Amino acid sequence: MAERAVEIRKSFHQSLDEVGQELVRLAGMVTEALGKATQALLDGDLAVADDIIRGDDLLDTLTLQIEEHCYQLLTLQQPMASDLREVVTAIRLTAEIERSGDLVANIMKAARRMYGVAFDPKVRGLIEHLGAQVHRQFRLAIDAYVERDETLAAAIDDMDDTVDELHVHYIQAIFETHEQGSVALQSAVQLALVGRFYERIGDHAVNIGERVQYMVTGWLPEHDAVARQTVRDADGDHLPLRPFGTGEQGSGPN
Repeated sequence: MAERAVEIRKSFHQSLDEVGQELVRLAGMVTEALGKATQALLDGDLAVADDIIRGDDLLDTLTLQIEEHCYQLLTLQQPMASDLREVVTAIRLTAEIERSGDLVANIMKAARRMYGVAFDPKVRGLIEHLGAQVHRQFRLAIDAYVERDETLAAAIDDMDDTVDELHVHYIQAIFETHEQGSVALQSAVQLALVGRFYERIGDHAVNIGERVQYMVTGWLPEHDAVARQTVRDADGDHLPLRPFGTGEQGSGPN
């Protein structure tokens, strides 16, 4: 009986290692696509743009396979404690990585819509910096997962401040070039969307970092919020919850 239990645990950890390898493969594909996307956008390289857009189908396929693998582990193995956190983290990270891949494809779709548009030198430089910073941040978030590095995972949130700052400067530069007549309104809108796509990829990297911290330590930022709310409840300092549409002006038609 003991030998059977040991064999089951060994099989479980082999499967868990396979999930980790699949996840890293998925993340590697997104990281590579992200690195190519910025240059393709700036160069107006439609061939690369089309390759990245088509490649999103493969990312979706791999995402479903990883999720199914995780669900099988949960159903058949019923992992406990840290093993359970690893499986749950893999499920959550898969979603974050897949969505990042979608955003990279969205950048390439915007590149197709802006084909032939000349980039203002300032806007071009900010795209290069934004793309490089987001690429680095996403790669390091995955490194934190591979290495189970809680310190690196926690640092991703601080790195995101740079992305947010670059994004603000980038949007300001777009407004300036549009006001000067250097870029048409339609292209300015597409450029603004591109900036938003990069910024959202940075946010997904932050989420990955938080989930890695959870996997390693069992802690999430939401736990601090729960602790604060518990203190408020104990002190009687909390807002009553009301159903939507009741007791407030402007909550809905009378």
